Amino acid sequence: MRSSKYFLLIVYLFVTTSLFAQRPIWTKEQANTWYAQQPWLLGANYVPVNAINQLEMWQADTFDPATLEKEMMMAENLGFNTMRVFLHDQLWNQDQAGFTQRINQFLDICAKHKIRPMFVLFDSCWDPFPRLGKQHQPVQGLHNSGWVQGPGADILKDQSQYPQLQQYVTGVVSQFKDDARILAWDVWNEPDNMNNSSYFRWEPANKVELVTNLLPQVFTWARAANPSQPLTCGIWAGDWSTPEKLKPIEKIQVENSDVISFHNYDDAPELEKRIVFLQQYGRPLLCTEYMSRGNKSVFERSLPVASKYNVAMINWGFVAGKSNTIYPWNSWQKVYANEPELWFHDIYRPSGEPYKAEEVAFIQNIVKEKAATKGKNLKKSKSKKKVKAAAM
Repeated sequence: MRSSKYFLLIVYLFVTTSLFAQRPIWTKEQANTWYAQQPWLLGANYVPVNAINQLEMWQADTFDPATLEKEMMMAENLGFNTMRVFLHDQLWNQDQAGFTQRINQFLDICAKHKIRPMFVLFDSCWDPFPRLGKQHQPVQGLHNSGWVQGPGADILKDQSQYPQLQQYVTGVVSQFKDDARILAWDVWNEPDNMNNSSYFRWEPANKVELVTNLLPQVFTWARAANPSQPLTCGIWAGDWSTPEKLKPIEKIQVENSDVISFHNYDDAPELEKRIVFLQQYGRPLLCTEYMSRGNKSVFERSLPVASKYNVAMINWGFVAGKSNTIYPWNSWQKVYANEPELWFHDIYRPSGEPYKAEEVAFIQNIVKEKAATKGKNLKKSKSKKKVKAAAM
């Protein structure tokens, strides 16, 4: 008992000392300089076809490099250069060395195909009771029938367990803080989501209050690792027209993010309106969730708007599989016995065949057009610098 307490004290002192050395939030200039060095960032929220959630993706028994290799090749061929990928605190607590090794292996696969993932540390969506081990099979027709929150409700309600969360955040970010294979860190997905249409009855009544108090600490823990990559946390609902109208948790998200990220599952005019709202912060904009065909949030309408404003775009879903995200959100209220005619999310069937060949062709073409435009602008910029230098 004494040795255990001594170990925890040493860990606490180490982490506390590190906090004094944490890097500050990037200035607008630093953020925009970083973004100018990136290609037009395009990708998907990713879980492999044979994983029902982030636990099944990463656990040793179900980690599948062959499938990851195949699907990252598909992403490269489509023109994607990033993927938003969810981690989990229980994976770190269970097996730090093994989890780190599997992240490294995944990053090697991604790098081979010119993909730089954004890692998500925590998530407030879907099942509030995550459990390690064998995951249940998908429920027929039910959107995200097995996705889990992290931290789970039991830990979120128990502040005595927060040191475990701190060790996870500082630990995993420290391992990869200077890793050029990683694009960015998303510290918490939709932190104030109460899952009203699914798990609401099992959520802590004061969940939003708990997360609002914890989120600034998570940013602090992540910064204590001094990551070279930007930190962000996406706002996803509410009135963003002025800073004064942001909810308290949204203010925390925006004010602590090196780059601004957001979600939008609406048609192109609403997407454009949201982009204009967020431009007032003067930082790069990354849309880390979009594309729900039933809401008219589709590639053909969203991507031209994003290209116009140079906004990064990461849609939900890649290969249709155990996540069941071809089914809409209302599958929690309505039974879907068969595959819907209109897929809600996802781009490819498990075979690798596109759901809509014209969508794939559109994505490939707009990626080429954007790259060509960026190349021309870069040449113009270099030419102007040469003229200016000659004049001096």
